[in-house]
Amino acid sequence: MRRAFAWLLAIVVTAVLTVLVFFPAAWVAALVERQTAGRITLGDPQGTLWRGSAFVGGAAGRNDAVTPLLPGRFTWKLSPLSLLGSVRMELSNPQALTQPVQFTGSWRQWQLSPAALMLPADGLSGLGAPLNTLGLAGRLQLSWTSLQLALVERNVAIEGVTTLQMQDVSSRLTPIRPLGSYQLALDWRGQQAGVNLSTTKGPLLLSGTGQLQGGRLQFSGQAEAATGYQDTLGNLLNLLGQRRMVGGKNIIALEFR
Repeated sequence: MRRAFAWLLAIVVTAVLTVLVFFPAAWVAALVERQTAGRITLGDPQGTLWRGSAFVGGAAGRNDAVTPLLPGRFTWKLSPLSLLGSVRMELSNPQALTQPVQFTGSWRQWQLSPAALMLPADGLSGLGAPLNTLGLAGRLQLSWTSLQLALVERNVAIEGVTTLQMQDVSSRLTPIRPLGSYQLALDWRGQQAGVNLSTTKGPLLLSGTGQLQGGRLQFSGQAEAATGYQDTLGNLLNLLGQRRMVGGKNIIALEFR
């Protein structure tokens, strides 16, 4: 009886180790899709949990086709020591990341190395109204400092700064190209972040500050045309918000509550 139990235990252990060693990347894709409620999935997964690759896509359509959300394929390398609580993973994608990203830490706390992610040009319209109405396009890059991440009551707390750079933004509603380049900085402190919007160049001037907390944005800012562009940008400005007089200047109030 004892010998039979020992053989059974050996078979179970061998089976578990085999599954862990050859854990298919396709199973990882299924886990990602389930955890994100189908909003994000991994397309064409190849390899295993420890070494694999896939492209990041959105929800599958009626024909089960997955549309890529980001350029290129992401390749990952995960250390087996992660099973013991010492997490170390490298994520790379030469078409989307400026450099490979390192995840290090434990099961509940991680550090993310600095890098930048190139986003698709049509990503501005995906930010919602009124940006989707304006038909905005441009070059987007999301960069970050060394980020500290922690799992707190099933929510992720973040410490660090992320910056969305929007270069050479244009709109289908005006012939002026580009309208400008802008920077949106988020200073993360746990589960909330301070928001700062500024203009780096261009005739359409945007600025403002706010707070992001619990997925809700509170923002107060303004939009105005640079000298000489008030008439040509008038109709576009009217779509952004309500006109106000501030310091003797006619500006557009940008308010999100």
